[in-house]
Amino acid sequence: MRRPLFILFFLLVASAALKIILQWFFPLYFSHLIVYYGAEMAVDPFLLAATIQVESGFRPEAVSLKGAVGLMQIMPDTALWLGEKQGVDASYQELIKPENNIRLGSFYLKYLLEEFPTEEAALAAYNGGPNNVRRWLNEGIWDGSRRQINKIPFPETESYVRKVIAARHMFRCLYRRELQHRFNLFHR
Repeated sequence: MRRPLFILFFLLVASAALKIILQWFFPLYFSHLIVYYGAEMAVDPFLLAATIQVESGFRPEAVSLKGAVGLMQIMPDTALWLGEKQGVDASYQELIKPENNIRLGSFYLKYLLEEFPTEEAALAAYNGGPNNVRRWLNEGIWDGSRRQINKIPFPETESYVRKVIAARHMFRCLYRRELQHRFNLFHR
């Protein structure tokens, strides 16, 4: 009788330790903003967290070689367009502020999710540009599905879509209770 209890205890401890280790590799910062703007824009908070993880590693001051800014790596021209749509200042100084960047980035992600037939196509558009993805879909280069992600012509974009999908799964496994509960409170 003692052996099965010991094994059960060991498995419970190992499971808790694994979750702690994984949370160390996949930390969740700015969760209050992710949940708030996810609910406001009707975007899955796990998808927002995954996008931020892949885009910037949760670094608000991140600037890419191409000039994308902040947590969600928004290009300055796109930021101006988003700022006009949202009625907010989208200057560089504002884009490095987590709240403004997540607000504009989640609005943009919502726009892309409504614009494209699949989540994968919306993610590809976030990374590779909406015009490129429209062309791929219209010319039959890629059907927008998960099973044909390998048909995305830009290797960086293919890799990006795969990473965001994997990160979302990880965030959902690690933070389901925390984020889903808070999201439901905002989304009522």
